[in-house]
Amino acid sequence: MSFPARIDVHQHIVPPVWAETLAARGLDSGGWAIPGWSPDSAIAMMDEQGIATGVLSVTAPGVHLGDDAQARHLARAVNEYAAEAVKDSPDRFGHFAGIPLPDVDAAVAETVHALDTLHADGVVLMSNARGRYLGDPDFEPLWAELDRRGANVFIHPAQPPIDLLPGTPAPLADYVFDTTRSALNLVLNGVMHRYPNVRVILSHGGGFLPYAAYRFTGLTSTVVDRERTAEDILRDLKRFYFDTALSASPSALPALLAFAEPGHVLYGSDWPFAPQDTGSYYNHYLETYPDYAPGQADAIDRDNAEILFPRLAR
Repeated sequence: MSFPARIDVHQHIVPPVWAETLAARGLDSGGWAIPGWSPDSAIAMMDEQGIATGVLSVTAPGVHLGDDAQARHLARAVNEYAAEAVKDSPDRFGHFAGIPLPDVDAAVAETVHALDTLHADGVVLMSNARGRYLGDPDFEPLWAELDRRGANVFIHPAQPPIDLLPGTPAPLADYVFDTTRSALNLVLNGVMHRYPNVRVILSHGGGFLPYAAYRFTGLTSTVVDRERTAEDILRDLKRFYFDTALSASPSALPALLAFAEPGHVLYGSDWPFAPQDTGSYYNHYLETYPDYAPGQADAIDRDNAEILFPRLAR
């Protein structure tokens, strides 16, 4: 790639206030160390990886660490920090605003502020909010507000409410599981059906959703919910968008492309929590995949994201 073209929908920001708050509580990201971040280091990485724009978000554990009042303040501080980065380099950065679920009133208020005042490109939700999954009926006011706005919603995995496997940080295995769990919860609880205007992006190729989708459709329609057909469930599962972060492999990419609707696969790096060498490893597979349809590689790199983020369109 001769010039940066990609739009990276899965790129992280590490606001100092967020990192300091986690450190004060003895927290990390599921057993993963919190790396440093600066606009200059992000832009340098993007120039080397062919990325024109990174849509920034905070990663797990998000902005709600157990105290509602602190979560409201932390969300606002994190989002204002990200908005300043975008303001300084609007062609290089976008951002998904952190939302303080499970405090629903605060989550709705921060969504409105982030989209209307900070001009965020969408919101980021953790795959579970303090152990409560995103299809929880109490979260309906947030989904209604997001749907009313036709918002982009980026779902990033978090540690599920289970013990870590010894010696296995959550991002290595549990995050893949929790993304899938959250997506299925949204479909089974009808969120994807009731709110058709929301564009929901799943991290890391959707976990193992593309691989297991027809397991979910067949069993749901015959065992779990006989009022819905397999086609009903499949239609809702196919509403999701997917990023390629850590997922453009010879085994995962064919399954993802076989399942995802046209236009629903987006480039992702997961930097800086995935080091640049890791990004290069998966970029190689993405760039050398032999079975793309005409124009599909360019669509993944940029064109599909331009539809979701029209301000970034060339």
